[in-house]
Amino acid sequence: MNTYAMRPAYPYRKVFIVDGSRTPFLKASGRPGSLTSSDLALAAARPLMMRQPFEPDALDEVILGCVMPRADEANIARLVSLRLGCGDAVPAWTVQRNCASAMQALDSAATHISIGRSDLVLAGGCEAMSHAPVLFKPEMVTWLSDWQKARSNRQKLAALSTLRPKLFAPVFGLAKGLTDATVNLSMGETAEVLAYHFDIQREAMDQFALSSHQKLAHAVDKGYLPEIEPIINRNGFIFEQDNGLRKESSLAQLAKLRAVFDQSGSVTAGNSAQLTDGAACVLLASQDAIDYYHLPILGEIVDSHWSGLDPAKMGLGPVYASTALLQRHQLGLGDIDFWEINEAFASQVLACLTAWEDDTFCQDELNLDAAFGSLDSRCLNVDGGAIALGHPVGATGARLVLHLLHVLKRHDAKLGVATLCIGGGQGGAMLISREGATS
Repeated sequence: MNTYAMRPAYPYRKVFIVDGSRTPFLKASGRPGSLTSSDLALAAARPLMMRQPFEPDALDEVILGCVMPRADEANIARLVSLRLGCGDAVPAWTVQRNCASAMQALDSAATHISIGRSDLVLAGGCEAMSHAPVLFKPEMVTWLSDWQKARSNRQKLAALSTLRPKLFAPVFGLAKGLTDATVNLSMGETAEVLAYHFDIQREAMDQFALSSHQKLAHAVDKGYLPEIEPIINRNGFIFEQDNGLRKESSLAQLAKLRAVFDQSGSVTAGNSAQLTDGAACVLLASQDAIDYYHLPILGEIVDSHWSGLDPAKMGLGPVYASTALLQRHQLGLGDIDFWEINEAFASQVLACLTAWEDDTFCQDELNLDAAFGSLDSRCLNVDGGAIALGHPVGATGARLVLHLLHVLKRHDAKLGVATLCIGGGQGGAMLISREGATS
């Protein structure tokens, strides 16, 4: 095993999360939403920064994750930074690690704070999945190029003579982005692979999905989502909560849904994460910044870990990443008070729980002597997850970490792990602590 991988990610200075906020996650309805990714990031960041005792230009840098920014949102972090009022002197950069882009932004910010390069960093992520591009086929792009080059009427007529209706067939960028090119499987098909491999039954998937909605409904009723900031779209409509919640959902309704990715499979729209628009931001600080500005401490990022695995089984990413992370700190599954595992698919989360309990898997894939253990479901996604509230891929990693801190605070608990699978065959995990928290 790589000995470097066993060292703590942040060995020099502690990294604290001071505060954070996110937008409601808005379900994609088939048409482009009224807010772009940068609009959403600004909507999450602006109220967060307005609460602080310093101006935005006091930040050392801004780091955001985003998978599919629009063509006019290149280096979206810089665009958001300038719109936020950070000024020309604050550098900003964008990261992309598929579903874990926002967690990567937090990790990058934490690394810079740890080594002394930064003291105050705004980090997070954003995604407007409803704005995913609709593209032309390469053949149509070639025709357009030929048409643009045509100068004479004769040349234009020659180009027109080659134009065929089939060239206008659209290519949906979202479908391309959610398909792994190396194994030629969509993310949903990889979920079917795990369902088959671990014998995850349809009823168990639907029950997990129903529980996600029920937990979120309870959290909304109890006011357990303080991180959400209301937003107003361009039509003047106010969103105060995630709008993908289905309070009236039932097992009978879920059972009626057809499998989406395999006609004989079990993965449906009802037991999969929703495609959504949203953003989440957190403010990270060093101890020096905490002392100078008299900032509260919501929690500490203790460590993080990234793992690679077979892209066809990408949903098991949390198992690989979290196990290595916990081993580094000599912790077991039961030592963690609360978990946030992103609900890309119900079968994927259930497969992770099963894999940890499987002797053969843990021996062959994790180089353990036996099964790693069992994760108490009462400590997992206690306020629901992406199946109920959505998964804007560039933002989810920050949402998981931020909400986990609020869960730990609510229960007066100490340790939490936020983890997620990553398209392309990776896993990311972050160890969070409330020890020493002052807010």
